[in-house]
Amino acid sequence: MKKIMFVCHGNICRSPMAEFIFRNMAERLGLGNEFSVSSCATSTEEIWGGIGNPVYPPAKAELAKHGISCERKRAVQLRKSDYGNYDLFIGMDSMNIRNMHRILGSDPDGKIRKLMEFTDRGGDVADPWYSGRFDVAYRDIYDGCEALLDLLVSEEA
Repeated sequence: MKKIMFVCHGNICRSPMAEFIFRNMAERLGLGNEFSVSSCATSTEEIWGGIGNPVYPPAKAELAKHGISCERKRAVQLRKSDYGNYDLFIGMDSMNIRNMHRILGSDPDGKIRKLMEFTDRGGDVADPWYSGRFDVAYRDIYDGCEALLDLLVSEEA
């Protein structure tokens, strides 16, 4: 089983969207048991008294438009101890990558990657918290997850 951790700043928009989009794609292909998928934050901004905020309502609504539920998901923070528990850490933008390196320390196994590097477009997934464009974030995350899943399936073949 391949264990994937999607990472963004607060774990209330992009990384939970990626978690649930990727999981949905894998399940639709009958590969749900091949992957363990989670998401987390590099910050504690959305975590209060040890309890994380739920997925931001516009992100939740965008997922729901595509028939994807994210119920019961709450923000959690990335920890240094996570490094040994996952095969890949997939960040949404360059700042996430920088902060993952800061939290996890070194990356001797090359586990830290950026989602859009799996697509032909590259670049970052813009944070819809600031842009308000949850539809654009969904599209970019979907494309990145699709490319990542295709790569992982082809590696297993």
